[in-house]
Amino acid sequence: MSAAQEGPSLLRLGDRVALLTNRRAVTVCLVLAVVALATVLVTLTIGDLGVPLTELPTVLAGGGSRAQEWVVLTNRLPRLAVGLGAGAAFGVAGAIFQSVTRNPLGSPDVIGLGAGAAAGAAAAGLVWPGVVPVPAGALVGAFVAILAVWVGSGRGFAAPYRMVVTGIAVGAMALAFVQLAILRATREDAQVVAAWLNGSLGSRGWSDAATVAVALVVLLPLALALSRLQLVEMGDDAATGLGVDAGRTRTLAVVVAVLLTGAAVAVCGPVAFVALTAPQIARRLTRSSGPGMVAAAVTGATLLVLADLLAQRLPFGVQYPVGIVTAGLGGVYLAFLLVREWRRGAV
Repeated sequence: MSAAQEGPSLLRLGDRVALLTNRRAVTVCLVLAVVALATVLVTLTIGDLGVPLTELPTVLAGGGSRAQEWVVLTNRLPRLAVGLGAGAAFGVAGAIFQSVTRNPLGSPDVIGLGAGAAAGAAAAGLVWPGVVPVPAGALVGAFVAILAVWVGSGRGFAAPYRMVVTGIAVGAMALAFVQLAILRATREDAQVVAAWLNGSLGSRGWSDAATVAVALVVLLPLALALSRLQLVEMGDDAATGLGVDAGRTRTLAVVVAVLLTGAAVAVCGPVAFVALTAPQIARRLTRSSGPGMVAAAVTGATLLVLADLLAQRLPFGVQYPVGIVTAGLGGVYLAFLLVREWRRGAV
């Protein structure tokens, strides 16, 4: 494909509406969507309790046996819906933070946002149970963490590398609070929370899927509207010279990313490294210079359901939390990014 074919083009919807599109990005998103759909079908049909592919439409229409309906409609499909939604939320949040910090390491994992959300959820579920719902606690924890990063960096969100360093410290303190909450909890509650803190899609229901779906419906259009965020990546002086209020755009973007991360963590825990890897993979596949919100969302959703399928089918006789799989794969990717940034003299 030539460079001209890969570049932006106009997609006309009638005589008055025209959208700027990138053919390569559209193709990549469609391919990833097909991979995600194939993963969904494999997850629903694999294993001793899986429903044969030929019978799946009947079960989805409500015509299967009670056992089949439980497996598909109560057990596996809600889990998949949560995985797709949370993966998309993590992907968009990661794209926003990497754009705001102008740093491929600037994801919610690295700057302490995921750990802050986990601390808020642990506080709501273990330290002060019943005061606020766990999702609300996760959201409050995420905002407290990002506020601590904003204050600790000394220059708010205008100091990308200070944000990363401060975020590592904030994340360490948040995880210390989580460990304290687990020590104070009963053994049964501590086991449940410990499993959740690894990042898990097990035992998820339609209410969890609805939570992350509402967050995406409300926040994804706001993320897509942040078209000026790409100009902020050029630096505050360049963005201001082009008529962009860098501080206001950055703050709005961070609020959207915090809300997306809080919603995702609330339904599946702090799944590691999806927010870090999905935007980077999306950029490389689409060859885009901008955040690429849609591509990051589709990549994040595909990565999470693929990792969950792998976690369920590891040949050790135990179903592991998906966060263990993403942490292992993401740790390798993080090491690659650190080495690359070190060679560039950026860290």
